[in-house]
Amino acid sequence: MSVQRKSERELVVTRTIDAPPRLVFRAWTEAELFRRWWVPKSFGLALLSCELDVRAGGTYRLVFRNPAGPEPMAFHGRYLEVTPPSRLVWTNEEASGNGQVTTVTFEERAGQTLLVVHELYPSKQALDDDIAAGSTNWNDETFDQLDELLAAPHASPARS
Repeated sequence: MSVQRKSERELVVTRTIDAPPRLVFRAWTEAELFRRWWVPKSFGLALLSCELDVRAGGTYRLVFRNPAGPEPMAFHGRYLEVTPPSRLVWTNEEASGNGQVTTVTFEERAGQTLLVVHELYPSKQALDDDIAAGSTNWNDETFDQLDELLAAPHASPARS
């Protein structure tokens, strides 16, 4: 996995996933699959709810419980673009967030998927604040869990 600050306002994460784009895209867009890989197990967080209305203009809402925190944390936003199985674009609208727009592309690479997550922040300060808060820490463990989900024949979406 590679995480790079590409400009004052952009953060780009790349990772190769060992499954074709159509399966990786499903894992990002079907709530039942998404909830099985998104939260790194080592973080100790519980994903309490996962609502994904994956269509242009649709919304998402994820609610987590952190054992160290008194209240659940909610993350939500809107899907701006949905192009199966190659591209997702959404907003991040949580009250304490910095309002970045996230674009994820899924590119076929010999049966695997080159996954590119591009986050565009409204300002340099917004990205600096998220980096300082640790909220830009993409985690290999998350993508390892995605690989595991897609590799398990009993757990993954149909490989046909």
